[in-house]
Amino acid sequence: MKFGAVPVKEALGATAVHTIRQDGLVLKKGTPIGPAEVAALAAAGITEVVVARLEPGDVSEDVAAAEIAKAVAGEGVHVERAFTGRANLFAHTAGILVVDNDAIDRLNRVDEAITLATLPAYKPVVAGEMIATVKIIPFAVGGPARDAVLAGVTRPLLRVAPYRVRKVGVVSTLLPGLADKVIDKTLKITAERLAPAGAAIVAERRVSHERDAVARAIDEVLKAGAELAIVFGASAIADRRDVIPAALVAIGGRVEHFGMPVDPGNLLMIGSAGERAVLGAPGCARSPKENGFDWVLMRLLARLPVQRQDITGLGVGGLLMEIVTRPQPREEPLQTGRSIAAVVLAAGRSSRMGGPNKLLAEIAGRPLLRMVVEAALASQARPALVVTGHQRERVEAALAGLPVIFVHNPNYAEGLGGSLKAGIAALPVEVDGVVICLGDMPQVDAALINRLIGAIDPDKGALVAVPTIEGKRGNPVVWSRRFFPDLMAVEGDVGARHLIGRYGEAVVEVPVSGAAALTDIDTPQALEALKAELEKT
Repeated sequence: MKFGAVPVKEALGATAVHTIRQDGLVLKKGTPIGPAEVAALAAAGITEVVVARLEPGDVSEDVAAAEIAKAVAGEGVHVERAFTGRANLFAHTAGILVVDNDAIDRLNRVDEAITLATLPAYKPVVAGEMIATVKIIPFAVGGPARDAVLAGVTRPLLRVAPYRVRKVGVVSTLLPGLADKVIDKTLKITAERLAPAGAAIVAERRVSHERDAVARAIDEVLKAGAELAIVFGASAIADRRDVIPAALVAIGGRVEHFGMPVDPGNLLMIGSAGERAVLGAPGCARSPKENGFDWVLMRLLARLPVQRQDITGLGVGGLLMEIVTRPQPREEPLQTGRSIAAVVLAAGRSSRMGGPNKLLAEIAGRPLLRMVVEAALASQARPALVVTGHQRERVEAALAGLPVIFVHNPNYAEGLGGSLKAGIAALPVEVDGVVICLGDMPQVDAALINRLIGAIDPDKGALVAVPTIEGKRGNPVVWSRRFFPDLMAVEGDVGARHLIGRYGEAVVEVPVSGAAALTDIDTPQALEALKAELEKT
């Protein structure tokens, strides 16, 4: 292919290499230059243009892209018409993308002008999703290069393996302390994982965490028609001889592989009972976040073999996320005990109260906010910071004489997020965590705050402590330092509740009695009721 600048009158029959804009003329890149284009260029005062011109033996970009795309496409793949040197390939059905990595690498080494790019191998795809593209870089490619690529493609290089497993059985083991709601949530998340593949849970068993009980349960769900069984242990599998692997062996099954170089997902067991796969799920499979369990599950739903070499080959790229429950190095060594600060949010405008600042309302001779701050000061939390905003001077006056640090949030009207950011930013560098107290919850006492602080245990992965009353989460909440960047990123008036959901594996729930953890003062009626309750005692 010839390439370069030529006089406009010699550009006839060539292709414009660059888009040209001048004096109202727009000639787009890739436009074939005919007599009309030559005249227009001349009229615009252009004397020279960069063009490409095919020579004998060259193959145009669209023809080459289309031929190569057709050759590499396999089952479940649709190729669209090539345009501007690109032919895109799409999934014809939902399933798992299977690619021949080595063959694609060889194809891309034939000539720099010819490229094939795909989505990652074994990615779950949906019908209509773009999965690959063939791109010819210049406007044409030499025939020998095109021929060399086609000669090397002796079979399709990518295909979509459709989902074939439709019936799944689930076994959950039980130990004291594992709440039914945890199992219910796990089943819901598992059903949502299966839905894109058209699969569903057809049999479910809950049994004690003992070998014989688990063995019977696996056998029962398989006999109920499950094509795949998943076992969620109340305790994670620690060894091939542990309860769940031993139960599989007890029914004549086989443990194919235990352990996986994907984190989260290390403690996965893959086995079989006859022709049907049995998975021992790692703890992370209870979370909806993508983890190593997903990678294996989706392949099995497409009935793709998952062998030892497939598992051991997942290490590169297998670190999926920071594991928030793991200990992390600190800039300074921990002092004896944990240092938890308190931040009291007191910047709001009390808009739902219809006018007066509820934080300044007196109950039994004390401002409501002062009651909250005194409780924080009576707890183990040190230091105590109070974030002000609306009526700053009056709020500070209501706390006169108390050993607190005031932090002003000038953007208080934008919502609670700005106050969180201001409070966290003002914390001393040596604190290990913070309890976030709401200024309108005066019934929260020092004992409750101390229970929450005591529940934080980094060695056991307990990094966030939340009070609960009959399963309903309340306030205040204690957060370990590693979540400070997340707290500072909160915007608007929604608070940090979504972070508790995001980092569920790091959350410890602390059951409490009474109603203090759920009672905030948002209306005049609630304030009057609280006054009546406290002033009569």
